[in-house]
Amino acid sequence: MSDQDIALMAHLMRRAGFGATRQELEERVATGYEATVEELLDPDQQEALTRNEMQRYHPWTWRPGTLPGMGAAEWLHDLVNTKRPLEEKMALFWHGIFATGVSKVDHYDDVMDMIIKFRQKGMGDFRELLLEMAKDPAMIYWLDNCENHADAVNENWGRELLELFSMGVGNYTEVDVRECSRAFTGWTIEPKLPRGPIGRHDWFFEYREEDHDDEEKTFLGHTGNFNGEDIIRYISEDPACARFIARHLYNFFVADEAQVPAWSVTPPRDPEAVDLLANTLMNNNYDMRTTLRVLFNSDFFKNARFERLKNPTEVVVGTLRMVGGAEFPAPGIGDLSRQPNYMGQDLLNPPSVEGWHTGSEWINSGSLMRRVNFTAELVGDVSRPGIKDMVDRLTAKGDTSPEAVVNGCLDLIGPLEVNPESLTELVGFVSDGGNFSWDSADNIEKSTVRVSELLQLIVSLREFQYA
Repeated sequence: MSDQDIALMAHLMRRAGFGATRQELEERVATGYEATVEELLDPDQQEALTRNEMQRYHPWTWRPGTLPGMGAAEWLHDLVNTKRPLEEKMALFWHGIFATGVSKVDHYDDVMDMIIKFRQKGMGDFRELLLEMAKDPAMIYWLDNCENHADAVNENWGRELLELFSMGVGNYTEVDVRECSRAFTGWTIEPKLPRGPIGRHDWFFEYREEDHDDEEKTFLGHTGNFNGEDIIRYISEDPACARFIARHLYNFFVADEAQVPAWSVTPPRDPEAVDLLANTLMNNNYDMRTTLRVLFNSDFFKNARFERLKNPTEVVVGTLRMVGGAEFPAPGIGDLSRQPNYMGQDLLNPPSVEGWHTGSEWINSGSLMRRVNFTAELVGDVSRPGIKDMVDRLTAKGDTSPEAVVNGCLDLIGPLEVNPESLTELVGFVSDGGNFSWDSADNIEKSTVRVSELLQLIVSLREFQYA
């Protein structure tokens, strides 16, 4: 297999998942690129994770309460260990769009239920997912649709449905917001039982016909006695909806775009790519699986390597999957679940309904230091199976020159291309110790320490922060 085959597969697995070890990349290259895409798009081929171990060793994760960060521990464990990487990546994608947080919902369980729905419907019909979100108890509470009554309309859900979840600013009017909100009156949540000894009870969707505004409404040029289902149908029939979702897909899977609030005045980075994705959605009844197949097999995707700044979850999960050793939910899983938050992405608790700003806005002096320190600590742990495998592969090659070891490490950790100045600095750093030696157990041990120090420098480079 060629280096280019490995590099392309690594690109796919960074974007459609959270990276892969060299062994997994080699196995997938042997399977073939298009076959791997098909496998990723059909998660039912792979075994689903269970909650058994987390329940057994961390029973608090069943109803984690509102302790900051701890409620994401179960999801972080799933992200690190899933055999269905695209399913989890799509859950993260939708979580950033249908941004709903525990800061208001006040219980992680209800937000985690949304993540489960993203797994179940995230690669299916977008219209079904949109309807599911309209009925989701956490979303209803988050955007006050439980306060949306026939005789007192609350426009919060209706506005965000159009602005941030389906169409984008400039594609609807204030009248559309009002009429949309009227159509969703009566879509609420059942009264919740008082808190029990193990935490809050679950919420459930309830439609109250007596609280629904059944008068005539005019929405996006259509007039009738509309309910919520009608609104979602008319939204999806508008090409603006397909373009909006297509641009989100491009921003998340291909290359960093402008922030969502600027989309009405800032054209797409690659209009032809966004048009292709939008047309695929429209022509295939909003089937996300078909659209993702077109995306991953496209030239614009294959050529967009290292064009996206990793989000904090990709940094944390990708590094943990690379170094290994996090398969068992050991003590400290709660602390691990807080690491993305320290870098700016508090899982299950986005900062607002707008979600997180992406791209360069992930980086400031504090978050960058967190990224570097976290990854450097992990790759510096030579007991990690992923690091041991890298050393074994370097040993098997037998190359001992500083240049060869630097290039070998860049290849195994990426493959990663760094600028000439950084390459010179890396070679200069390891050259101070002379050639590496793999001819005895003692020399291998010493060389392993030097490799770990080299890897710590590599993960501190700008290039490592990009996917």
